[in-house]
Amino acid sequence: MIKAIDLNSDLGESFGQWKMGNDAEMLGIVSSANVACGFHAGDPVGILQTLKSAKENQVVIGAHVSYPDLVGFGRRNMDIASHELTADVIYQIGALQGLALAAGTSVRYVKPHGALYNTIANDERQALAVIEGILVIDPNLALVGLAGSNILRLAQEKGLKTIAEAFADRAYTAAGELVSRREAGAVLHDANLVAQRMLQLVTKGGVDSIDGKFTPIKADSICVHGDSPGALDMAKQVKKVLQQAGITIQSFIHA
Repeated sequence: MIKAIDLNSDLGESFGQWKMGNDAEMLGIVSSANVACGFHAGDPVGILQTLKSAKENQVVIGAHVSYPDLVGFGRRNMDIASHELTADVIYQIGALQGLALAAGTSVRYVKPHGALYNTIANDERQALAVIEGILVIDPNLALVGLAGSNILRLAQEKGLKTIAEAFADRAYTAAGELVSRREAGAVLHDANLVAQRMLQLVTKGGVDSIDGKFTPIKADSICVHGDSPGALDMAKQVKKVLQQAGITIQSFIHA
């Protein structure tokens, strides 16, 4: 049984007058923050404020790197040349490092966003391009990826620390993969159900799949999305249930 688990959330995604999520409240719940770097969402002023708030709440910062896709919120697949993708990753991490320095904190890990996250789970060429970008800018950064995915193995072979991630509000197949958002039941909305599933994940080492079979999932971190309806209530309930069971909420990276 795991005695501690990380809770992470995607933050810093507001853009100008367009507001996304509630970073201030979410930062009082999670232990790690995946902060947008301007490619799928986020503007410098908003990102800087999120970083300052993260520091105040002693939340560890990660770079939420993406395809260059502001219009599509980073959720459209892109066939980008390896050298371009590597440069994009370097650029985004560097930008966030600069803002983090100004906020009095630092970037400790990288979590790809959206379509990039899903693609590199199994696309070796793009996965290696992302890994290369991390290695050349800071090989001490950890990489967060989908639990059981191939990119975690590739990153470990290249010497990166890896963090296996599970999703609180997503259904899983019996093979341990995320159910496609195009399918009914892929996204869960009941905060109590989600919290009990995450307790099952932490204490039993897996969750019930969409077809009712227990599916082993080894995870170091749980993502609680910050932009979905009822996200705050869900995050609060997950944290409450885990803590009531004696599970400590702490980042996978210790300051």
